Amino acid sequence: MRRSANKRLQEADEAGEAMAPPRVLLAEDDAEMRELVASSLRRDGFEVVELRDGGELFDHIGVSWVGPRDHRRPDLVISDVRMPGFSGLEILDILRQADWALPVILITAFGDADLHQEAQRLGAAAVFDKPFDLDDLRTAAIFYARPPER
Repeated sequence: MRRSANKRLQEADEAGEAMAPPRVLLAEDDAEMRELVASSLRRDGFEVVELRDGGELFDHIGVSWVGPRDHRRPDLVISDVRMPGFSGLEILDILRQADWALPVILITAFGDADLHQEAQRLGAAAVFDKPFDLDDLRTAAIFYARPPER
């Protein structure tokens, strides 16, 4: 059974726990696709930071990594594979080399067996080939997003 992020927040509130919504960095260079995914995740209770390309994603992750302690780290990254700046695979590789255990879901219009194998080798949580079922992506996001540590 799939629990939405809203449901998890409601349960935490009822238990008297303060819990921030899961934070997702969404990097997608196609504006329509980015808006579609972002609005869907927001309806599920996620805080979504929309990023236009791999360069913006890299910059945002860097701030989360070395920024001030009050800067909230993301719980999940959803990234297109082919984008200007850094590709989704390059971002995934950078995160793994730095030993930062942040789940990364990749989406791609160019998903061949080699790409899927490389994504798996680098530790991608999931890879979705476009066009994908938005409900499947939402379910994966809910599964992989982790609440921030207190």
